[in-house]
Amino acid sequence: MVEEKGEGPEDVDTIGIYVGGRNADGERHGEGWAVLPNGDFYTGCYCRGMRNGKGLYVFKNGARYEGEWRRAMKYGVGQMIYPDGSRYEGDWKHDLKQGFGAYSYPNGDIYEGAWFKGKRHGLGTYFYADSKVKFMGTWIEGTIEGSGQIIYPRYRYHGSWVKGMPKGTGCFVFDTDCMQHGFHLLTKDPNLEEYGEGEEEKEEKDAKDDKLEEGEEETEIDETLGKISVWRARNVTAYMAEFLPPEPVPLPVHDSIPSLTNESVETDLLVFEPPSLAPEYEGQDDNDSWLLHRQKFLEETEQKD
Repeated sequence: MVEEKGEGPEDVDTIGIYVGGRNADGERHGEGWAVLPNGDFYTGCYCRGMRNGKGLYVFKNGARYEGEWRRAMKYGVGQMIYPDGSRYEGDWKHDLKQGFGAYSYPNGDIYEGAWFKGKRHGLGTYFYADSKVKFMGTWIEGTIEGSGQIIYPRYRYHGSWVKGMPKGTGCFVFDTDCMQHGFHLLTKDPNLEEYGEGEEEKEEKDAKDDKLEEGEEETEIDETLGKISVWRARNVTAYMAEFLPPEPVPLPVHDSIPSLTNESVETDLLVFEPPSLAPEYEGQDDNDSWLLHRQKFLEETEQKD
């Protein structure tokens, strides 16, 4: 989903239409509303000529953002509704989803967890609406990577993922208190066009040798390219917690972008509805809302720091 962004500072009177407060320097300051030259609309708070504080921004394509701003960027907590009906509610930083948030997709799927620079990054949960299946694990730059588990209606799978595909040792845990142990193996996808015997490996080796001869750095090879993941069962045992693979852990985040000052203007013009604590989908516990998960996420981050 391409991120919708505002138009930046609005400190030129001849650009667009503005009705609202100003400071001694003539800059937009306090409560006001504006129609931008591209047809977008904003109503809310300004500080020294820029959107700052709480505000509602309506894009001409139908998207809308309602929440906090700093220096004309989405920054803080807010909700974004996109033209296709998808919705994000959570933390923002420098016009990008960053922190903790819940994203609801048009097909009913829901992702709830950590974000970094606009991508799923860190611990999260993905709920598949059609199959009622839930995945709990770790994302790196938008792709599932590392330890995780898939929760089906009557059983669970614990294992690890590489570039979104299950790989390596894992186990299925059934309601009957038994476990099936085995491993996922990456093998060539039979639906793809077959090369002659040995030709594929030879072409990859020749291309690699050519790059090294030209002085180029060796690039990382995607081991999942053209492959499918196949489960190989080994044995079945009674359920024992010590047999489970390691649980996913939070990812360290190093953000080089400096934080913005929290300068704002106190206004009473806009009244925003508080985030809902109601469950997002059928079967979700009332105490399982994204807002409660966000609070837990922030507390764990503070403890880690």
